[in-house]
Amino acid sequence: MSSAPMTLATTDPSTYLPVFLMLLAAITFAVGTVIATNVIGPRRDGRTKASTYESGMTPVNTARKRFNVRFYLIAMVFLVFDVEVIFLYPWASTFANLEPGSDQAFVWLARILFFLFTTVVAYLYGFRKGVFRFD
Repeated sequence: MSSAPMTLATTDPSTYLPVFLMLLAAITFAVGTVIATNVIGPRRDGRTKASTYESGMTPVNTARKRFNVRFYLIAMVFLVFDVEVIFLYPWASTFANLEPGSDQAFVWLARILFFLFTTVVAYLYGFRKGVFRFD
């Protein structure tokens, strides 16, 4: 591994041009799809079209049914771990390029250990509150 010091990223706006182009393409596609659907899409209104669709079954109750709070808690726990994985990939690719034993490597390691520690604390808190009990 070379002993070249890490350099900070440049702040030249032209380096962000591909990102801006992708954002512009995504926004253009989303807005264009909605407009095209409204302009060239068929318009069939009626009682059957306005009714709730439940996998081919006739709806029997209101759609405003309450869910158990545990459903939302499990969803939040999933999001915590999902976000954790999203943050681990860029960290791992950057950490692999740091000089072993350097101060920078220690700082990066301490940051991720703190992040993982807080995630484990959140998991244990949820476990103690009974989030993972499916009674």
